[in-house]
Amino acid sequence: MLSVSKISLTQFKNYSHRVFQFSRRIVGITGRNGSGKTNLLDAVYYLCFTKSYFHSAESQNVQYNTNGFRLEGLFARHGKEEKVVVTVKDGKKEISLNDETYEKFSRHIGQFPAVMIAPDDAEIILGGSEDRRRWLDALLCQLQPGYMDHLIAYHKILQQRNSLLKALATMSHSPDALLDVFDEQLVQHGVPVFEARQAFLKGFIEQVQDRYDYLAGRHEIVAFRYQSQLLDRQLETLLRENRLRDKQMQRTTQGIHRDDLLFLLDEHPMKTSASQGQRKSFLFALKLAQYEAIREHKQFPPILLLDDVFEKLDQERVSRLIALVQGPGYGQVFITDTHGERLQQAFAEYPEVLQLIPMQEENA
Repeated sequence: MLSVSKISLTQFKNYSHRVFQFSRRIVGITGRNGSGKTNLLDAVYYLCFTKSYFHSAESQNVQYNTNGFRLEGLFARHGKEEKVVVTVKDGKKEISLNDETYEKFSRHIGQFPAVMIAPDDAEIILGGSEDRRRWLDALLCQLQPGYMDHLIAYHKILQQRNSLLKALATMSHSPDALLDVFDEQLVQHGVPVFEARQAFLKGFIEQVQDRYDYLAGRHEIVAFRYQSQLLDRQLETLLRENRLRDKQMQRTTQGIHRDDLLFLLDEHPMKTSASQGQRKSFLFALKLAQYEAIREHKQFPPILLLDDVFEKLDQERVSRLIALVQGPGYGQVFITDTHGERLQQAFAEYPEVLQLIPMQEENA
């Protein structure tokens, strides 16, 4: 089983310096809003993914009036203790595993798999296509090591191609030769990403349906519709046929960076037709199916991070969720809540699995 036994936070968000030790499979983090519960969850996530779940700008992860932060975590994986350290100072980031510094952060992704469920996840359903691609890519990066390499390369080439298209007005020569090179590279890295997305989503919906029925307490048909320009035409053809349009628009209009997922409930778009309760059930089902996909692939359960679930779900769905995560197939689970008594009551049947960590007022 994968677990975190200890974590040290220095100048990370609202923490000057704190050390936490985790001794049980279920860790409940309690305290008032603003006391640092979510920040502690995010620190665990950061050690797994080399980035914050909530903030892409490192300036938002650094404690006010400081120039950096340090996170250190002790993990148990396959019966062996592993140490992960992240330091960010003056905008420079370093990450090490067992005191060996990574040259590429992407090599760390998937080593310590985790799944976060947080209130902002509603944007996966309600937000734009970028939110859904980000969710899918984060999942596939944990399952397929080469996926991230292709994705990073694709977006780097896409940025270079778009910069060239924007500079056309100032150029005295034709850019077609260079565009040919960019197009060849986009195909090289874009097609494997498309194929991985398409192959994964075909079987994944069955797991989502199963979790949805369980959480909702009734059967309603949920489905995905993978939307990609590559479903009808090859990427090489799309880029060639749309080159004139790209020059006019000054950006790349075709490719995997425009892929989207349409979520359906009883054949109607979930974004506009589902109730708030149905969307919440689907969102949790999506994340729990993600958890199961990682568990099956890795042959051990990932870490599960549940932020503020008691405030976001009704009692019936919470009871089903708690029953699920304390059962077989689940590993270490972190749960935040404003009320410690509520967590104790939720795990009353198995009190030995629960560790409560109250956030102290000085962290606020």
